[in-house]
Amino acid sequence: MEKGVFSIYMAGVGGQGLVLLSNVIGSACAKAGIRALTGEQHGLSQRSGSINVHMRIGQNIRSPLIPIGGADVLLSLEALEALRYVEYLQQGGVVLMNSRIQHPIAETALHVKDKSATYFSVDEVRNRLSQVTDKIAIIDALALGRDAGNPMTENIIMLGALSVIEAFPVPEKSIRESIAENVPKKAVDANLKAFEQGKGHAYEHLCNVIKCRK
Repeated sequence: MEKGVFSIYMAGVGGQGLVLLSNVIGSACAKAGIRALTGEQHGLSQRSGSINVHMRIGQNIRSPLIPIGGADVLLSLEALEALRYVEYLQQGGVVLMNSRIQHPIAETALHVKDKSATYFSVDEVRNRLSQVTDKIAIIDALALGRDAGNPMTENIIMLGALSVIEAFPVPEKSIRESIAENVPKKAVDANLKAFEQGKGHAYEHLCNVIKCRK
């Protein structure tokens, strides 16, 4: 990790709430008096295309863009997108990956032609990511979101998991306040419950390999 800077590379596809997620974190940083910069690439977000966000937190930031191999955390709302952008993760960095896979049209077209073809699986994604790091948490954010009362809270589930990492410099109090201010009023309770679901999952499945907040 670059001294005094915490870098998160966030990836997903359009419609998963990645921009909202970055807004929640950015707002939480502002509440806590912590400097943060973001750089977004929307891509084909309106057509479920690839979308990514660079986020850097800390007083020593000079640029919002994360260099190749410079991210402390790769947070991916879609499994294949974690592979697409794994080059940004530092060796031994943390991967927080949603287990959801939205197969691209090209892969689906192959199955139309060849019924024996197999889809790329979450296990295959994990195996490839493990060449870079052993700090990998695979989270079924859709199922946890449903348990929280709203399947559209996958992004906040992932935020909950991120929040338990000891090196993540944003106070939980500021995050919770930011969630309440940035999501629709009728969905505040479900999103706060989703945040707790994500935390619980991370404590159970990630904190045996990385340092977590007490």
